[in-house]
Amino acid sequence: MSVGPVSQDPFPEASVTPLPKQAKPEAAARLLGEELRHLRLERNLTLEAVGKVIRASASKISRLERGMHPPRERDIYDLVRFFQLGPEEERVIDALLRQAQYSAWYKQYSDVTPTYLKRLIGLEGSAHAIYTYENHVVPGLLQTPQYARAVVEAALPQAPGNERRVELRMGRQELLHCDQCPQVVALLDEGVLRRPVGGYEVMCGQLEHLLEASDIQGINIRIVEFEASALASPTYPITHLRFSDGGPSEVVYVEHIDSAIYLTRPSDVERYRHVLNQLAYVAAPRERSKELLRGALKRYRKMVPAGPQA
Repeated sequence: MSVGPVSQDPFPEASVTPLPKQAKPEAAARLLGEELRHLRLERNLTLEAVGKVIRASASKISRLERGMHPPRERDIYDLVRFFQLGPEEERVIDALLRQAQYSAWYKQYSDVTPTYLKRLIGLEGSAHAIYTYENHVVPGLLQTPQYARAVVEAALPQAPGNERRVELRMGRQELLHCDQCPQVVALLDEGVLRRPVGGYEVMCGQLEHLLEASDIQGINIRIVEFEASALASPTYPITHLRFSDGGPSEVVYVEHIDSAIYLTRPSDVERYRHVLNQLAYVAAPRERSKELLRGALKRYRKMVPAGPQA
């Protein structure tokens, strides 16, 4: 699954196909929002006009239409009545609402998960392709438990619930082992390999894990070397998710220190896709990336203290 040059567009626009009968909650919420948007545009109504129906702002309606706001039953049925839908259209909306309200596995970790991260986890589970760039740490989908624990404890030292935060990160990785696992392209700044998160022994385990993962079909790990990244690398992580479930086909997630933004407007998505294209263009090829991983692993192994002599 080699990523080619920019001209081949390694991050193309996604196609749209019908939603399966048993869609995941996030996919159903996105398609429900798309249906509401079509109904509004068919009637030549503004966001503000529809917002008045459910006592909401235009921005809330926009988020609802993009699947970025949890649908409330009362709001949806108020809109159904306002749009004067026929019985068949009502059944479609009702089915999507019910699917959107199903409880997802990660809800049990709500006490240790910020809202913006819960949304990303849900979107990952619905995506058919995930393209991510990380400049400081290994992406969460590819972390070992020991590495994840070190990351969590560095961010929240001695905070209650840290072990549950690690469990949550490991739970996210289950999507890589399901029958319909997404394609994953992970672009890692070379600094990620040189930053001994958790210590040398933890890094050895993490690098071994990345090498194993790089041999799995559908997972492509590429290293952005220092010499090539000067003009291409942003200072923040980016995740681009593509979907084929019938809702909006693309979402970009940009993470900050204690928050994140989600982008679905085509012009915004295109801008970040271009950034990822540039990174993919300058990133080391797959085999060269494995060499860099093996080289880093060899260095850390030399730094691990020798065990007690027998």
